[in-house]
Order: sequence, then C-alpha cells, then structure tokens
Amino acid sequence: MGEHMNELHIQGNKIDLRYAQESDLEDYFAFLQDSEMNTLTGSQSEFTRDQIATWIRKISVVSEERADFIIFEKGTNVLLGEVVLNEIDPINRSANIRIGIQGNEHRGKGYGTEAMILMLQYGFETLKLHRIHLGVYAFNPRAIHVYEKIGFKREGIERDALYLDDTFHDMIKMAMLEDEFRRRYGAQGEDHHHQ
Repeated sequence: MGEHMNELHIQGNKIDLRYAQESDLEDYFAFLQDSEMNTLTGSQSEFTRDQIATWIRKISVVSEERADFIIFEKGTNVLLGEVVLNEIDPINRSANIRIGIQGNEHRGKGYGTEAMILMLQYGFETLKLHRIHLGVYAFNPRAIHVYEKIGFKREGIERDALYLDDTFHDMIKMAMLEDEFRRRYGAQGEDHHHQ
C-alpha cells in the first residue's frame, strides 16, 4: 500500500489515520450525531460538546490501553470516521477493534476496509499483538461480509447481547490472529491474497 507510519499518523492510499486533536471537535461532534452509525455500533448515548471535548483530550494521548485514530479522506481532509484498538491486553497480546464510518456518502468506497487493514497492521506489527477481535451485531450483515472479506474468522455468538427497539439482538464474535494477517497481507500490509 506504500503507507508511511509513525506512532500518531498512518498514511494509506485513499485515507490517512491520525490521533484526534482538539481542533477536530466540531467534525467529531458531527460524526457522533450520525444516528445510523450509533445504531450499528450499539451506542445508545447522546453526547454534549463538553463531553466530546473531554473525550478528545483523553484519546489524543498515547495510551497502553487503547489507540484511537480518526480516519480522513486523503487530499480533502474530510473526517470519515474513526478506527479504534481498545481493551489492549499486553500479557495475552490481544485487543478489540471497532470502526465507524460517517454518512452514507462515504460508505461502500473501501475506506472502512483500508482503515481496518491499516489498523490491523498497526496492531500486529507496531503493537506486537497476537490476536485482534471484534463484535458485530447480527442485524449488520454488510459489516459481517466486509470483516470476513478482510480475513476475520467467526468464533461464536453472544446470544441476545443487545436490547434495541424492543428486541434482543445477537452479537457475532470474530477475530484475526497475527499469522493469518501475515499470510494474507505480508509483512508490509500488501494484500497478496487477491493478486
């Protein structure tokens, strides 16, 4: 992919990832108002600007427990979403990954896929993780398909994990291991699998 990487900034083909800054407040606030994204990620809270400002200050600091990157469109610097490694466990070398892309106009363009692959590379190569896992709700088949295409394997189901709109929903647990990532993408994140 020819990406350049340092601790706080990762450059890809169509997108750049970087840590949040306080100047991102308005764009990030708008991103969090995207109700479809909040539904798909199971987030059921409303945020005030002050809460967002406090949160940005928290996530803009390098931490051993999490790495929060904001996704920008290359060239336009439009905020597309965020991709996060959290629950980082250095003993078991594992972490959870989650992603959110803002607005229908930005979905289906491969931004999320590229952001996930860049973040997996960061997790496996920079943070030396062995396993990266995620949870995705059963009512989001589009995301399940994308994760499987990237190379995540289904591991199990948490039955009735979310109560939303008077209904319980299953969460599908998926994960990728470092050797699975390297087999598919090589050491530099190049996707040899589809060449």
